[in-house]
Amino acid sequence: MVKSPALSALVVAITLLFTVPAGAADAIYANWLGRAIAGYDPVAYFTVGKAVEGNGDFTAEWMGANWWFASAANRDQFVANPVKFAPKYGGYCAYAVAQNSTAKIDPTAWAIVDGKLYLNYSHDIQKTWTAGRDAYIAAADKNWPGVLQ
Repeated sequence: MVKSPALSALVVAITLLFTVPAGAADAIYANWLGRAIAGYDPVAYFTVGKAVEGNGDFTAEWMGANWWFASAANRDQFVANPVKFAPKYGGYCAYAVAQNSTAKIDPTAWAIVDGKLYLNYSHDIQKTWTAGRDAYIAAADKNWPGVLQ
């Protein structure tokens, strides 16, 4: 756990060094296997309140990414209304988008705010994001989707 402000800033700076170059970003972040949210079920965050790994038997394509689900019912809910369940900022780290960048995510570092799913790079970054959540969301909203250019 990072306790000093200087060390926190260093962690953030190092994290942003490992971000996806803005010019190379796709509209939906997918891991090297092409799975959105690294294969985690986007519907489960809302229905069971936790990160749940999806199953390759229950998938759907949306916006160029392969989405995995824990059940056929979750897949069907997503297909009926993907905007309701898909994470904000295409599944990129919400903190990074607030910094006008993009970064991969840890699917277990998440929050639902006002009915929207937000993901972060790590639990440490999520703590920083949570501390200034409203300002970070406002900044990310201004940067999205221009950050993909």
